[in-house]
Order: sequence, then structure tokens, then C-alpha cells
Amino acid sequence: MEPRQASPLTLAILLSLAAAVSLGITRFAYGLLLPPMRADLGWTYTLAGSMNTANAFGYFVGALCTPALMRRWDAARVLLVGASLASFFMGASGFFTDSTMLLTQRALAGAASALVFVSGGVLAAKLAVRASSAGQTQQSGLVLGIYYGGSGFGILLSALVVPVLLAGAAPGERWHGYAPWAWAWWVLAILCALATLALVRPVSALRSLVAQGSTVARHGRGFRYRDLTFGLAGYGCFGVGYIGYMTFVIALLREQGASTVAVTVFYSLLGVACMASSRIWAGLLDRHRSGRALATLNALLAAACVLPALSSAWPVLLLSGVVFGGVFLSVVASTTALVRHNLAPVDWPEGIAAFTTVFAAGQIVGPVVVGWIVDAFAASSPTLSASADHAAALSRGLVFSAIALALGALLASRQRALSAAM
Repeated sequence: MEPRQASPLTLAILLSLAAAVSLGITRFAYGLLLPPMRADLGWTYTLAGSMNTANAFGYFVGALCTPALMRRWDAARVLLVGASLASFFMGASGFFTDSTMLLTQRALAGAASALVFVSGGVLAAKLAVRASSAGQTQQSGLVLGIYYGGSGFGILLSALVVPVLLAGAAPGERWHGYAPWAWAWWVLAILCALATLALVRPVSALRSLVAQGSTVARHGRGFRYRDLTFGLAGYGCFGVGYIGYMTFVIALLREQGASTVAVTVFYSLLGVACMASSRIWAGLLDRHRSGRALATLNALLAAACVLPALSSAWPVLLLSGVVFGGVFLSVVASTTALVRHNLAPVDWPEGIAAFTTVFAAGQIVGPVVVGWIVDAFAASSPTLSASADHAAALSRGLVFSAIALALGALLASRQRALSAAM
């Protein structure tokens, strides 16, 4: 089937490769690389967390720039350029050991991934409208969920590739002059590049669809931050909370002695749950024009985040990963649904960019605070063994993440629906 003739669901599946690049690989694969990079480069957990803080700062800058870029070019072009740049910067990260250069690369990759994620979100929202106008109203939330669930595919790919590639690598080992983790960066960059190539045709089809609908709803009420204050605040807390889990949960498993197989199973199940979430939460996204969906999902994430702090039993950890994976990217989809339900199409780019910006701002805070908590607790407990020390400290960092998510649920519950979009 030609992309131009494909159904909205088929196009959403193809478009989801953009989310796989922008978050699934460019952002979340770092959690798998953190333990070997920290061991090889002698990092503190604060510095290790700062790598994702740098990525989030770049994401923040990219989110601010994306609306202006989409006014100059179309969303399809911005997406493809961003995906190409993200692939390049991922590969470049394998060539450096200096922390300043690595921080710079993570920031640049974050900026590129924001271009992909925001522009892809706009295209996904357009697809959701097409589904509704074609009499498939029940599929509009599913279209958004499929797009954002594509990040789960990126997580799954990372889980299947990185632990296996690094398995058995001895501390300080070099392959042709480079550390094994550097090779992992290059393999991930190749995966991003292949996904970018696969996006060219469906994104071209989406450009045509957007152009066909460009005469509809050219006028709206205009996006105003005060209209969605509680939704934005709740989403900012989500950014603070979820990223601590995604940055450090693999480090926690490693400190608890988890094997390569265990890590692969955990992260793979998390990714599979993420892909399944599009079907699970589609009805919730379609039914509610208020912040109820965002509040409900934030609350579930808070519960998933706190589980590893309550027990180190393997079934409990797996439950945490599955619940977290099955919820966290639906939080992202819920904000796009909130924008789509409450704003006119002409205002969607500004609305989605605003949510992406507060999301990015929260992510700047989350990793470095959790890393600082881990280092501070470890330093205050000299009587414990190193692994027990760090595992206990990492658990306390996840408690901070859970508190941030619970606060986000409370704030989002106060967001009310706006008057009908113009």
C-alpha cells in the first residue's frame, strides 16, 4: 500500500519511528550505557545524571525553537532534519571521553530530538483529526497513542542490542582502541539513521495530507499559557519525576547484581508495555477534555516509581517496569490530546511546543537532583558495602521521583476543559 493511500493507523505506525528515534533511542538508551560509562570514566552519579540533564537542556532549547522553524518550513521537513541530526550526534558521542564534550553531544542530541518529537506530535494530531473526520472518532486517541508508543519500539531495540553488545566486556577493555560503550553509541546511531530513512516516504505522505487540510480552521483563540496552567504544571512535574526512573533504574538493577539477561528482560518488557499502551489508554484520551487523563497516568507512574524503593524482589521490580512502561508515554500522548481537544488546529504547534518546553524544563531538574541524592546518601553511609550503599541510595532517588509524579497528578487534576476550540 502506498503511504498516500494508507489509513491513519498505518501512517501513525510509520510515523512512530520518529518517536523511536527522538526518545526511545536518543534519550532512553543512555540508561543502559550509564553503568559501563560511569565505571570506565570514573563518574559520580551526579555527573552521570548531568548527562541526561544536558540532554534535557538541549531538548528545552529545541522545543523553544521548533514553532518558529515550523513557521519557516513545514513540520515534515523539520522532523526529517531533526532525525538526521539526532543520528549524527548519537554517533559523535562514541568518539569522546571528556565529560565536557560528552555533555555537549548530549545537549545537541537533545535539541535535535525535540525537533523530531514536537513536529511529529503535530503531524500525529493532524492524523487524529483525519481519523475523526473519516468517521473513526474512536481511533483518534489510538493514533496519538501509537505515535508516542513508538518510543517503546526504540526502548525495545536498545534493550536487545546494548546489553548483548556489552556483555562480558571487562573493565578498561578496548575494542580497536575504543571502549565497548563507544561501539554501542555507534550501533544506536546506525539504528537512528535507518529509522530516519524509513521515515522519508510516510512523512512525505503526511506533508501532502497536512497541505490538503491547510484551509481548515485557520483562526483560533490563540494559545495562552494561563488557560492550561495546571496541565502544564502537572506535566512539568512529570518531566522531573519520570526521567529519574528512566535514567537510574538500570543502574539500580546492576547494583543489585542483575545479570545481562535480567536487564535485557526488564528493559524489553518495559518497551513492549510502552508499545501496548496506545491501545490500553486510547479511550481515556478520547473521553476527557480536562486534565483527568494526565492526573490518572501521573498517579500510576508515582506508584510504579516507588515500588523499587519498597522491595528488591524481582517480581516487584518487573511489575514496576511493566507498569511504568505501560503508562509513561501515554502521559505525553495525553497532553497532545488535551491540546487537540481544547485548541483550534492553528494553535496546536504552539500548544504542543509549550507542553514540550515545560516537559524539558522538568527533565533538566530531575536527573541531576536524583544523582545528587544518590551521591549524598552514599557518602553518608560508609559502613555499607559499595553495592548495597549505592542500591539504597538509588532507591531513595526514586522516592523523590515518585513524589514529583504524585504532585503532578494533584496539579493536573485541577485542569478544567476550555470552551470548544474554534
